Amino acid sequence: MAHSHPLSDWQLHCARRTVLGGGVIAYPTEAVWGLGCDPWDQEAVEKVLELKQRPVEKGVILVASSLDQVRFLLDPLPLLLRAEAERHWPGPVTCLLPDPERQVPEWVRGKHSSIAVRVSEHPVVRALCEATGMPLVSTSCNPAGRQPARHIWQVRGYFGDQLDWIVPGALGSNRKPSRIIDIVSGQQLR
Repeated sequence: MAHSHPLSDWQLHCARRTVLGGGVIAYPTEAVWGLGCDPWDQEAVEKVLELKQRPVEKGVILVASSLDQVRFLLDPLPLLLRAEAERHWPGPVTCLLPDPERQVPEWVRGKHSSIAVRVSEHPVVRALCEATGMPLVSTSCNPAGRQPARHIWQVRGYFGDQLDWIVPGALGSNRKPSRIIDIVSGQQLR
């Protein structure tokens, strides 16, 4: 069967083992390189934030390969809000979804009451989320105050051997970071 993504089975296996083992990976996304890990692993998320020098209060985005992976956040929503989120996906739009049941841990949410979620159409992102069976943390691959990495050499320059695995691949065609839309207020925040 032909792969719809450019990763070899071995690359995918290493990425999966790294994430499930509590490691931090760098991977290409729609616009920039991202840092990722298992969102439910507090130590892994703290390592990502430490690498970036990013305060936990800011929160991080979750990326998923399908609506099914974020169904747990969509199901509690009123139908209209759910439909509003779903019409942006898959695609380069991040939606802020309410999480009244607090299903996503505070080290992902930060000081916010909602969760930033994107269902990606990027083949590498999708392959990673499918291989690990969960949405992943996604935050731009750069120390605070520096430009997000657009090339693998920048990823290595910023973080070198502090990363557990770098997943090869090409960025998507977006030149800007994803739009961010608050599903409840309808406001576009970026």
